[in-house]
Amino acid sequence: MSQNPQAELNRSPTNPAPASETVHEVVIRRALNAPRELVFQVWTDPAHLVHWWGPHGFTNPRCEADARPGGAIRIDMRGPDGTVYPMIGEFREVVPPERLVFTSSALDANGQPLFENLNIVTFADEGGKTAVTVRASVTTRTVAAEQYLKGMEMGWTQTVDRLAAYAEKTAPNMRKGQHND
Repeated sequence: MSQNPQAELNRSPTNPAPASETVHEVVIRRALNAPRELVFQVWTDPAHLVHWWGPHGFTNPRCEADARPGGAIRIDMRGPDGTVYPMIGEFREVVPPERLVFTSSALDANGQPLFENLNIVTFADEGGKTAVTVRASVTTRTVAAEQYLKGMEMGWTQTVDRLAAYAEKTAPNMRKGQHND
């Protein structure tokens, strides 16, 4: 994979994200005891996404995802203290069940982006298990974003932990054709 995640996309001149703007990157790889197709579905279907997105202790009172190129993602995460952290983004690339590329922007109290991430998520089949790799690169940021970016690695790590727990719990029921809410 390229050192510059943006190079993997065909970004238009009206929507540039030069490498010089990248200020932080987190890469997390985790093996999940669940089939790749299920893990991909759990990541892209809001009926599943709502159950695991975000760090430990967070809930998602709003969870919308239209997993297709140009489709929107919007998740309002509610922290344990009741604070709501809204996030918006756009799917850039959707290759079931192999790869997702999407942007995500945390919003401030006025609905303005604090920073934008480019997220590349890959799903590799490993004999019935799934290796998930998340590469989240900050492409733009404001001064106010610094406090949030300090917790980016921990936030993504806990989010992937929750994904793993949910997918592994859901896998037996999905194999039987049931839905695990």
